[in-house]
Amino acid sequence: MNGGNVKFKDTLVIGFALFAMFFGAGNLIFPPFLGVLAGYKWWIAFIGFLFADGIIAFLGVVAQTKYNGDMDLFFARLGKVLALIMGTAIIICIGPLIAIPRTAATTYEVGILPTIGSGFNRILFSIIFFAVTLALTIKPSRVVDIVGQFLTPALLVGLLILIIKGISTPLGDIRQSMLIDTGAFQRGIYEGYQTLDALAALVFSGIVISAIVAKGYTEEKVKIRATLTAGLIAVIGMTVVYGGLCYLGSTVSMKYGADVDPTALLVAITEGLLGGPGKVILAIIVSLACLTTSIGLTSSCGHYFNRITGGKASYEMVVIIVCVFSTIISNFGVTQIIKLAVPILLIVYPASLTVVFLTLFSKYIKNNNVYKVAAYVVLIMSIVIVIGGLLGHPELGEKADKLPLGSYGFYWIIPAIIGAIIGNFIPDKSKKETA
Repeated sequence: MNGGNVKFKDTLVIGFALFAMFFGAGNLIFPPFLGVLAGYKWWIAFIGFLFADGIIAFLGVVAQTKYNGDMDLFFARLGKVLALIMGTAIIICIGPLIAIPRTAATTYEVGILPTIGSGFNRILFSIIFFAVTLALTIKPSRVVDIVGQFLTPALLVGLLILIIKGISTPLGDIRQSMLIDTGAFQRGIYEGYQTLDALAALVFSGIVISAIVAKGYTEEKVKIRATLTAGLIAVIGMTVVYGGLCYLGSTVSMKYGADVDPTALLVAITEGLLGGPGKVILAIIVSLACLTTSIGLTSSCGHYFNRITGGKASYEMVVIIVCVFSTIISNFGVTQIIKLAVPILLIVYPASLTVVFLTLFSKYIKNNNVYKVAAYVVLIMSIVIVIGGLLGHPELGEKADKLPLGSYGFYWIIPAIIGAIIGNFIPDKSKKETA
């Protein structure tokens, strides 16, 4: 067993793996688009994006270290029923229903179609993609090492080639105005918030902590330090890549407007910088970004359902089912998957973030009703807004956006605070401490 010292190589590999699991196609496509919108203020938009994506995701990892990455324990202070509902909803959303199928669909539409064309059958590609995912996921102890030692370095090399070329030979001048009605920082926060990586942090933390324990770091303080170091390495990777990609977008801001398709923009930038081979390099980057995310999410689903069923559903059986189901869903295409995803995630995400922020101060919160009332208030509010929008009443969402921080996507913060204050005055009848 390792002592109090943590080997930097171990945390580097785990940090690389965590970065790659977070870094999906959306993380690749959004920053250049922000650069086009923000023009000469690209760096302000980048900071907003990094905060809402990388920093909040890191806070999710920090919160999960208190519970060894166990999502059941993380939500336990909400009560058994709501904790199970929240944990299962998150796993299904970022698992086989939405996020995992989207990785294959995005790889096909962004990586395969521009290079090989429609001659490569989508169904055949999805089968191959998830066969590879299954092969690299079926042995849980190897997931982090495979991603961190092999796939992430290849992903980073491809990204750095693109970014360094764009810095050394910019594609054009940067527009000295913005195409954003709101501030650059505000738009950056909005786009970063939409990546939903904070939910992924709750899921990936379990894999990271398991990998740390497998390397012999079992002492609690050492384990937490190693987890936070790995999380910090992942955020540093995000900082370099997001900043570089946002800058690349700004260098073509004179050529494109706000109506540019973000995917087409990324293809155009890559071709402009790297010529004909650019499409191939982009296909490799997108494939690696999506594959690493798919591996991380599939492994997380396996661990979660194995745990909540008390081992009745084996890890291997779950990952096989997830890969088969994801293969089917991925063939609906990115657009349809996103349409399905948005309402569900807009309900789950705010309540999950409420618990993340409260957990950061858990040692000062003795009353479980603080968690329960805050989470229920936000959950009910989110359900009303989403259902109202689906039934043709968008004014509910517009009113929510007028709340403090609402225009940044954080309309739920003030209601959560009010709910937490109310909950603090409700006597807690539970005798069992969960934190």
